[in-house]
Amino acid sequence: MLINCVAYENGSRLADMAVEEISDYLAKPDCFVWVALRDATAQELDQMQEEFALHELAVEDARHGHQRPKIEEYGDSVFAVMHLLEEDNGEFNIGEVNVFVGQNYVLSVRNHSQQGFLGVRERCEREPHLLSHGSGFVLYALMDAVVDRYFPIMDRLESELEEIEEQIFAKGAARSNIERLYDLKRKITFLKHAVAPMMEATGKLSGGRGPAVCANSRDYFRDVYDHLARINASLDNIRDTIGTAIQVNLSMVTIEESEVNKKLAAWAGIFAVATAFAGIWGMNFKAMPELQWEFGYPMALVLISAACVALYANFKRVGWL
Repeated sequence: MLINCVAYENGSRLADMAVEEISDYLAKPDCFVWVALRDATAQELDQMQEEFALHELAVEDARHGHQRPKIEEYGDSVFAVMHLLEEDNGEFNIGEVNVFVGQNYVLSVRNHSQQGFLGVRERCEREPHLLSHGSGFVLYALMDAVVDRYFPIMDRLESELEEIEEQIFAKGAARSNIERLYDLKRKITFLKHAVAPMMEATGKLSGGRGPAVCANSRDYFRDVYDHLARINASLDNIRDTIGTAIQVNLSMVTIEESEVNKKLAAWAGIFAVATAFAGIWGMNFKAMPELQWEFGYPMALVLISAACVALYANFKRVGWL
């Protein structure tokens, strides 16, 4: 679906136009066309390929989707793939934005995502001195918008980790903590898969041998690279903390099991003593003098009770009960 199709000249908005007029504006000097599509159909992509002379491999990637974040050069043009992450009931929905960039055009194709880029266009139009850098600056603005949306996600994941850390030493919470930590680790992996490849690709745009279409915006791409490097480092720290937290929780499970085993062993020892006394006096031999004693039964009960109480007090003192 076509969102908008606008021509710019020297950083200023020149005209909104129909797709059929694109070739007319591409022929004008100091003019570039910015087209935005959402969930484009095969027919729309074919039409754009014809208008902008897009490379067939790049169009095929945009058509099929599910691409790893990347930036590829096809002659004088650049093809970028970025992931858009959205949280829905605690789960991540992964969308894509494919951006085709040439000297006089920018085509963005957003798939499987509700996140729009109208704010990016408005921001660029408010800064015509920057928009005059051409299509390379538009690519930077789109990448910057995508990367900025990663920061709130990362902040929420950090807050979730802090909540789990506060519950680590809560009694009986180890199992639920481990489940939450593994779920958090899975989310971190999604964000890592979006950030790490993009950081590697963005480094090429800010280098001296970057694409010519991005030459006027290399400093801005370096800023995007710095943001991605910060996010990537934070994700590594969070993953390390999650690994440590999982080990602590497993240790807490072991400690809790050990406490239960101590209690069972203590009570088993107490009942073993009582059973031993009862077993000895339960033997029916004639020569056992205690069997004929008048106070034998109450004395046996007192002795068994005293032994059990003594054992209980000892186990209580050493912390087993």
